[in-house]
Amino acid sequence: MKRIQRLPDHLVNQIAAGEVVERPASALKEMLENSLDAGAGKISVDLAQGGIKLIRVTDNGSGIAPDDLPLALDRHATSKIHSLSDLESVATLGFRGEGLASVASVSRLTLTSRPQDSAHAHQIVAIDGTLHPVEPAAHPEGTSVEVVDLYFNTPARRKFLKSEATEYAHCSATFERIALAHPHVEFLLRHNGKVVQRLPAQTLAERIGAILGRDFVDAALTVDAEAAGLTLRGLVASPTYSKASRDAQYFYVNGRFVRDKLAQHAIRQAFRDVLHHERHPCYALFLTLPPEGVDVNVHPTKIEVRFRESQAIHQFVFHGVNKVLANTVAGSTPQQVGFGQPPSDGAAPAPSLAPSAAPTLTARPIYQQQSSLPLSVAREASATYATMFAGVREDEQRLANRPALPEASANVGSLAAFAPATAAALPASDPDGLPPLGFALAQLHGVYILSQCAEGLILVDMHAAHERIVYERLKTALEADAIPSQPLLLPVSFAADKLEVATVHDEATGMQRLGLDLAPLSPTQIAVRAVPIWLKDGDPVELARAVIKDVREAGMTRVLTERRNELLATMACHGAVRANRQLTLAEMNALLRDMEATERSNQCNHGRPTWVRLSMKELDGLFLRGR
Repeated sequence: MKRIQRLPDHLVNQIAAGEVVERPASALKEMLENSLDAGAGKISVDLAQGGIKLIRVTDNGSGIAPDDLPLALDRHATSKIHSLSDLESVATLGFRGEGLASVASVSRLTLTSRPQDSAHAHQIVAIDGTLHPVEPAAHPEGTSVEVVDLYFNTPARRKFLKSEATEYAHCSATFERIALAHPHVEFLLRHNGKVVQRLPAQTLAERIGAILGRDFVDAALTVDAEAAGLTLRGLVASPTYSKASRDAQYFYVNGRFVRDKLAQHAIRQAFRDVLHHERHPCYALFLTLPPEGVDVNVHPTKIEVRFRESQAIHQFVFHGVNKVLANTVAGSTPQQVGFGQPPSDGAAPAPSLAPSAAPTLTARPIYQQQSSLPLSVAREASATYATMFAGVREDEQRLANRPALPEASANVGSLAAFAPATAAALPASDPDGLPPLGFALAQLHGVYILSQCAEGLILVDMHAAHERIVYERLKTALEADAIPSQPLLLPVSFAADKLEVATVHDEATGMQRLGLDLAPLSPTQIAVRAVPIWLKDGDPVELARAVIKDVREAGMTRVLTERRNELLATMACHGAVRANRQLTLAEMNALLRDMEATERSNQCNHGRPTWVRLSMKELDGLFLRGR
């Protein structure tokens, strides 16, 4: 029987590091929070190889006394709390006393500090958790923490780190989250010796614009609510500025960035009447409440909190955001961005939700104009229907006898190409050769296809039907090896954040298997060079964003295995023919023939029916015929 034994302190620190220091961005967060707690007015960050090789944070804060330097690298040693009552009302960003100790146990760390009004600085070095003696050093007033070779002594953990681009993207996101909440502090970020971001001390509105972009501020509405000791201030973008991911969501509690489901739900509820369920609102909101009203000691990384009066917080956040959205009525003057702070000299005019921010809609017909026919001519039309479509039937018969090739089709979105061989359960063909889904008569409101079959009338939801057809082709192609792609004549570029660019950089080969050729153009731009051949008529930017989002959240390995069908369904939805697109009769008939040759074509990828049939008996019943 194995006896229980006490673990060595060094091993305990390494175990704690696994929770606190998940990646370089986690170490950077701990170091930045310490600088802010020290009252720094200027902070500079230096990174090398995405923070894997080097993280250096330098500040002009209050500094650390020489005798306290060893304690700063000891577990559960802190100057920020002294008792349980302090913990229950903690007002600093850090308080656990294990951040630097955890980092020091898995890196080569150098801590140099000079307290204010001190004659010179002192320095302590920790290698693999082992502390060296404190020595004099040269340093201005403030503190520098330098972390070199993170996880050098735990190679198994280091293997889990991503590429330099991905790790840098996470570090940059951490830097921006912390800088956003402290606009009065000057921040500087350098990566591999190059200045990436310089943020002077500024107002909150200016800091939000510098980090989230001017377009966000131009589309933003000011939130300024206060009640019962609670305040909620910040910006929410109008629903027209929504995004497909949650990347532009910043929520702070007493200056601490958190991911809180309660707050997310409250904001989502405020947007429920003005935002599609697949889009996500964008905001930068700052909730302030008494420290004793929130428990920040919930998670080692302090990214989660627990409110003592959760229902009250939910209602306060909901009503604060909902009131702002409700005031955006036609003809009203939008609120100005200010947050109660006077604008700095030379500041740009306060942004507003200008009418030009709304998308421009172009009028277009949604039906095909037809002239009325005399009754005698109408009778003759039904007799000549077979003659009108004789050529179409012959062409379709020839196509059915040819092997399916991606480039063989010239109809809507290459509908006839690469069709699965097994047919879905459809009505039987007419003895005279009329196909199960008949022949198209017209298009209704740009959404439905009306078709005459042997038993009566068939209505087809053209988007749902095309979505199923494209989805089945994508599945078949990917199972064979890779989805064939169609190079774009002119590559399309779009703005992206650092994590999206890093994802494309890391997973470009896997995306090519999906028929997408993406390439980073710059730290903020991605180019779409090719798309799957069956999606060439879709929106390449929206398609690329959807794929990048899934790959980021699940990883390429899971996307190509566990989540393959979900991703392909998303791709098919982006590539399917859209409502209000006018189709010719030949294109409508091509869609009907593909439905007859595609597995599971009775339902779209979301389980909705793709077509319904009204028999002659049902139609007669609508008009009380035979009664």
